[in-house]
Amino acid sequence: MEISDENLRTLSQYLQQTFNPDTNIRRPAEKFLEGVEVNQNYPLLLLNLIHKPEIDMTIRVAGSIAFKNYIKRNWNVDEDQTDRIHESDRVAIKNLIVTLMLSSPEAIQKQLSDAISIIGKTDFPLKWPELITQMVEKFATGDFHVINGVLQTAHSLFRKYRYEFKSNELWLEIKYVLEKLAKPLTDLLVATINLAQTHVNDVNALKVIYHSLVLICKVFYSLNYQDLPEFFEDNMATWMSHFHTLLTTNVKALQTSGQEEAGVLEQLKSQVCDNVALYAQKYDEEFQPYLPQFVTDVWSLLVETGLEPKYDLLVSNALQFLSSVAERAHYRNLFEDNTVLSSICEKVVIPNMEFRVSDEELFEDNPEEYIRRDIEGSDVDTRRRAACDLVNTLSQNFEKRIIEIFGQYLQVMLSKYSENPQQNWRSKDAAVYLVTSLASRGATQKHGVTQTSQLVSIPQFFQDQIMPELKRANVDELPVLKADAVKYLLTFRSVLPSEMVVGTIPLLIQHMTSESAVIHTYAACTVEKILIMKDNNNQNILTGAQLEPLANQLLSNLFAILEKPVSEENEYVMKTIMRSFSALQERVIPYLQVTLPKLTEKLQAVAKNPSKPHFNHYLFETISLAIKIVCKTNASAVSSFEDILFPIFQGILQQDIQEFIPYVFQILSLLMEYTPIGSISDAYIQLLPCLLAPVLWERPANISPLVRLLSAFTVHAAPQIVAQDKLGGFLGVFQKLIASKTNDHEGFHLMRNMIQNFPM
Repeated sequence: MEISDENLRTLSQYLQQTFNPDTNIRRPAEKFLEGVEVNQNYPLLLLNLIHKPEIDMTIRVAGSIAFKNYIKRNWNVDEDQTDRIHESDRVAIKNLIVTLMLSSPEAIQKQLSDAISIIGKTDFPLKWPELITQMVEKFATGDFHVINGVLQTAHSLFRKYRYEFKSNELWLEIKYVLEKLAKPLTDLLVATINLAQTHVNDVNALKVIYHSLVLICKVFYSLNYQDLPEFFEDNMATWMSHFHTLLTTNVKALQTSGQEEAGVLEQLKSQVCDNVALYAQKYDEEFQPYLPQFVTDVWSLLVETGLEPKYDLLVSNALQFLSSVAERAHYRNLFEDNTVLSSICEKVVIPNMEFRVSDEELFEDNPEEYIRRDIEGSDVDTRRRAACDLVNTLSQNFEKRIIEIFGQYLQVMLSKYSENPQQNWRSKDAAVYLVTSLASRGATQKHGVTQTSQLVSIPQFFQDQIMPELKRANVDELPVLKADAVKYLLTFRSVLPSEMVVGTIPLLIQHMTSESAVIHTYAACTVEKILIMKDNNNQNILTGAQLEPLANQLLSNLFAILEKPVSEENEYVMKTIMRSFSALQERVIPYLQVTLPKLTEKLQAVAKNPSKPHFNHYLFETISLAIKIVCKTNASAVSSFEDILFPIFQGILQQDIQEFIPYVFQILSLLMEYTPIGSISDAYIQLLPCLLAPVLWERPANISPLVRLLSAFTVHAAPQIVAQDKLGGFLGVFQKLIASKTNDHEGFHLMRNMIQNFPM
């Protein structure tokens, strides 16, 4: 592929077509780009296109995203794969990309910076030692557009140090980076803070300078994460004095007027809180002299920061810093005074546990995000979670006193609620949160909370405060409290008596009819978790026989949720349907006449635009379960399933919907395995030539399901395979598989089936 104007024009036309909403235009364009990416010079052509100012900006951005994805797919080559990038292209990319990235507009700079960090994962420092030198040299330019580009790349490149396992290679790499970067980064910090004072009246300059400070602090965090580097230990006074300055400085000009978006000042302060929390947790001996000062700084920051959503990350990181200090035995003296504890409870914890108007808006307008934060635990950065963590830490270290202090607040909140439930429901919401934080001592993803404080009675609170909410007839009244009640049951399901938990199933089924997406999702999720709970003898606490009387209502309500506008692809509901089928087994057969058409209808709908991988997974699992349950006892039912599913599968294969193809192969294998030998339909035989096409075997996700399907063919269609002269194709597949370290076991699995089932 030559780098010519004509090729650039062609490339930009196809990139333009990838935005087209019409799949008949978009898909061929994506296919074309996928097809040409193996050609020599393709990545250089993309970089050329990105760099041309006369080309439309949206096409240049699309080109930068295509380039990043190309690097992501192809740069790292596994042992048994062929390299799809030409060696000359690799060298040219590494020579060009840093300069290109630094001279690009911001939207493109971000994509190229990510591409550099992907290349860096495999090539830096051994195959690309000059990268860090190129980057550090740019600090001297004094051009903050360039400096921020370098810092953004450094942040992307070194972020992996936060989660990689310790190893000699990692230590050597970090040592190499520190030798080159630690001093220039420290000098840059000092120079940038001085510049901030020089430009104190220039708002635009301050925005850029403070953005640099945010990135410097992020890079500092990554470089200090694994261990305390000698250079930073020797220069701790410099960094900590500047961190103190940054935490306590208020730049009026940088304060944002909006309520939602965090400004650069909030981002900077929350990153500084993260940095000092890291030192307090990991390097407390060296950090000890600076700690009291930071506790004071963070405390004042918390007391004076408002409740607007834009401060959420800042408050959350500040609270996490206090938690990490409170955890350490030798800092307990800072919290021992009763007035300090009362003050923390009153001024910091209670205000940050309150359910705000912005939380209510999220609950109503963006339930998916609310659920993600609340029950999936991705609320790590929310005030409520951080306030709960602080309460939890304090109540482990000063259990009796904390429970006494909060006990008084609890009484006040609950009596305030009972005076006027419609008006004061927020008080009860905070009370439920508070009890959960005070009582939890240990939890797992699978079982919820498993250990609790001896001083808080979970069953008693459930009986007195939670049950009345669940029993209230109108499932849409005070929706936030309904969601809290269901979540309390979900959280403490392993601690509450089994009969109490099982007794709530009818109430949960009723809550599935709620209009609130949060309530019906929580209800479904809780039923799913109860269905997998075991007693001390490892038996399910709720058997299929116990569930049977409720099955009709349960399945009707679950499928009804999937028709509600917000929950059409609700993964929790789909998982509960799957789990209900699994618990009911053959007891589900009477309901399949109604539920199967709904499942296939849903499959047709999601195939048009597969966007929720978990939902799709549980959908296919449920269809597979239905096939197993029915065909296990009635092999003749296979043909009914084939009649329903084949037309849909045909569409999926013809349109090459990559996400669904592995599932289709697995279900075809399943249907074939349940077919009596010698009676498979012609449709399978017609499909066979496609299954042996090399292109299908190029995609790693297809291999395991395809091997299973071909193995089913060896059992059910050996005579037809031999008659059609397809044995060579099977041997070709075997040869391809055993040449790969990753898939050789699949090759032997296929060969074993061939030897067992083909005529000698």
